[in-house]
Amino acid sequence: MIVGLVVVLEPAVAQGRPEGLDGTAWTWLALSGVGNVGGLLLSYAALRVGKVGIVAPITSTEGAIAAVIAVAAGEHLGAGSGAMLAVVVVGVVLTARTPDHDSGDPRRSAVLAGLGALCFGASIYATGRVSESLPIVWAILPARVIGVVAVALPLAASGRLQLTRRALPFVVAGGLCEVVGFASYAVGARHGIAVSAVLGSQFAAVAVIAAYLLFSERLDRLQVAGVAAIAAGVATLSALQA
Repeated sequence: MIVGLVVVLEPAVAQGRPEGLDGTAWTWLALSGVGNVGGLLLSYAALRVGKVGIVAPITSTEGAIAAVIAVAAGEHLGAGSGAMLAVVVVGVVLTARTPDHDSGDPRRSAVLAGLGALCFGASIYATGRVSESLPIVWAILPARVIGVVAVALPLAASGRLQLTRRALPFVVAGGLCEVVGFASYAVGARHGIAVSAVLGSQFAAVAVIAAYLLFSERLDRLQVAGVAAIAAGVATLSALQA
């Protein structure tokens, strides 16, 4: 969040107070920021006790959650989209199933990842709403500000804000990718929140492949089927909506 704030603060200040920054916009900005930070904290907590290959697919349902919120708010989804959402849910259940011999706490990991997905879903819907009326840099600013104020500064004040040389490139890369990813989503959301949300949530497939290559994580057949169901459901949902 510190890295992200450094990147977006100067453009936001240069932009100045935009038109349309009313009470409703402030509400969406607050929900966007709190949901993003809460989702990240829950996801990182899940990763401490579970596999990347389990946590990533579950949190990727954020797109389906945002799509459901968008539909409830009046956005139209094409025929068959409801069935694809069901496929995604089935995929989550299969992916969350972990063999007894696996290390860690898979059930706790799945619950934390699910709560993170709910936070992310609310956040990206709010980001989509606010991007319709405010500049992109303002749409991605709230999470950076809230993350620094609510997480980084308290850690620094208590002397627990530590960063090793080995972790530095990953922290910088994570902060930069977070900004680029949300900015790209915000641009897409101007043309349809549901499509952009579910399309962006396919990051899970990339994360699972990376976990396989970098961490030698292994999934059983049902879990592989679950990951495949999530990827297929999200992709098909996007295609149907498009």
